[in-house]
Amino acid sequence: MPLSEHEQRLLSQMEQQLLNDDPKFASAMKGSHRRGGSAGRLLLGGAGIVVGLLLLVVGVASQQVLVGVVAFVLMLAGAAYAISSPRRAPAPGPVGVVQGDGRTARRPGRTVRGGKGAPGSSGSFMERMEERWQKRRDEGGR
Repeated sequence: MPLSEHEQRLLSQMEQQLLNDDPKFASAMKGSHRRGGSAGRLLLGGAGIVVGLLLLVVGVASQQVLVGVVAFVLMLAGAAYAISSPRRAPAPGPVGVVQGDGRTARRPGRTVRGGKGAPGSSGSFMERMEERWQKRRDEGGR
């Protein structure tokens, strides 16, 4: 059953809000859909499972435990390969720099995730944790 126009607008607004609030999570959710290159992974993984199953039958029929173990490992590797997604290259370059006093600062040109305000305001989770860590370190630990 298709969504009504009102439901489509609401869904679009919720997606946009999620993208603004937590872009890392939103991009992870977008990446969970299968892409065109995944068909090859599924075929190759499925072939590994089938070959492993055939090898397992041969190992059981000939009563060779080692062949059965190798067959099981091959089936497991085929299944893992089929359901895994291709790895993406990490973002190039460092995210921040270490200052002379040991504090970290964002590298110029990088924007804060979510575009939150000045320090002390409700920034990202990691920024708040870093601020708490710096306060504890400055106070001499607790």
